[in-house]
Amino acid sequence: MDSPDLWAGLPTLEQPPGEDDMAPDAWEDPIPLTGGRERPPFPAHVLPAWLGEFVGAVAEETQTPVDLAGSIALAVLATAAGGRSVVHVRGNWREPTNLYTVVALPPGNRKSAVFGLLTNPLYEAEKHLKAAMKPVIVEAEVTARLAKEAAEKAATKAASAEADKREQAVATAVGLAQTADTLTVPAEPVLLADDSTPETVTSLMAEQGGRLSVMSAEGGIFDIIAGRYSGAPNMEVFLKGHAGDRLRVNRQTRREYIDKPALTIGLAVQPDVLQEIGKVKGFKGRGLLGRFLYSLPHSTVGDRQVVTEPVPEQTAATYSARVISLTLSLAEWTDPAVIQLSPEADAALIGYQKRLEPQLRARGGKLGHVSDWAGKLAGAVARMAALLHLAEHLGEGYAHLVREATMVAAIELGEYYTAHALAVFDAMGADPVVGRARSVLDLIRDNGWGDVSRRDLLTALSRSEVRTVADLEPALALLEDHGYLRSYQPERTGKPGRPPAPRVSVHPSLRGTGSQLPDRRRTNR
Repeated sequence: MDSPDLWAGLPTLEQPPGEDDMAPDAWEDPIPLTGGRERPPFPAHVLPAWLGEFVGAVAEETQTPVDLAGSIALAVLATAAGGRSVVHVRGNWREPTNLYTVVALPPGNRKSAVFGLLTNPLYEAEKHLKAAMKPVIVEAEVTARLAKEAAEKAATKAASAEADKREQAVATAVGLAQTADTLTVPAEPVLLADDSTPETVTSLMAEQGGRLSVMSAEGGIFDIIAGRYSGAPNMEVFLKGHAGDRLRVNRQTRREYIDKPALTIGLAVQPDVLQEIGKVKGFKGRGLLGRFLYSLPHSTVGDRQVVTEPVPEQTAATYSARVISLTLSLAEWTDPAVIQLSPEADAALIGYQKRLEPQLRARGGKLGHVSDWAGKLAGAVARMAALLHLAEHLGEGYAHLVREATMVAAIELGEYYTAHALAVFDAMGADPVVGRARSVLDLIRDNGWGDVSRRDLLTALSRSEVRTVADLEPALALLEDHGYLRSYQPERTGKPGRPPAPRVSVHPSLRGTGSQLPDRRRTNR
């Protein structure tokens, strides 16, 4: 029996659909459930002038969406500053300045060419760091070798010493061995890694003082994290490397400890890759997908100019010099440089947080179905504000407060990534309401129903997916909004008893010759 309380207050028509309503021409074509998200272009105008000019020039020469160069540029800044700077928001809230960005574009969009143009200065900076460290490494290697040899000679001498001299000889050998053990050889500086295994990433980060960047024009790193080589997902370093949480590895073959890991990831992948990673067990539940800033731009293939303006030499030279300068100026920092917000910048961020918070509600919130991602959005905005600030002031960023205009620019970037993340998570099937709506459509198509009660839908759907009326109603409302269904209230029969429960009429394109439920419109239940 349908309880009147259960269905009370539902939106309905005043009467059952008549013949005109049933006619195919009385229904407009339904709107697809997905694919309609607005995806704004990357706001390159919010970048510092030298960076925005280069991003725009690269997009022009390569005839690629500005989103591609823009997102890679943010990852480049994060590579230069990550692990060497933090932004102090307020109270005990501090954010590291590393980022995870991923741009999804179909094949043929010149992702590798854009990657090369944006990341070349990082490789040049790495060469500078290696050249500067080379004498230090050589000296340390010689010192360590001599200390080890001296300890070994002392140990040999102690072993053959006469009894009255053995105690002193042993003490000398122990002291030299302890000294030799404290001497370490610095690792050769590495800023960038490609599609490395989690173990390799962890070891490199430990060698590099916790700082590393994985940059690639392919999506192979996702396969590696998912367990291409190990057979099981291994994402610990990628989770803690984003948050800056302490990382310890204690295994028989290696022991590594990173106090404040700062991993940056900058990727350009095909859209199918994002759809596939949404299916990987553990990626969403452990929060890996919630750490990326997603960009899903519209492809320019088919509308590109054949002859284009090359990147101006001065624009390219300025970009290269400033990326190298920023990287080298922060490279020697052991305690990270602390970036402080001005009161005005903090007020702008507080206002953004207040607007954002209601959107995180599980029921009715625009971002409720992606709360794991959206819950990190304010922190991502603070990180981007610090990176824009550093790009503006380069090596002296720590000596200046982040301006309100810089925070407003970072907020605009946050809104851009929010719009694109919603489109990406739609493709991953992250919204349970959309998923349930699809299940309702599949059920209606399979049975060829033209008219059905909510009770019958709820009974026929899988209880693991739709357990209650509260789960079903948002899906039906979405289908109504998109023109697939119409709710109506059946006429009363004139007999005593409760009024009939509301029903839904189905778009003619979905009706077929499948099995039909009993017509209960005139049954007083």
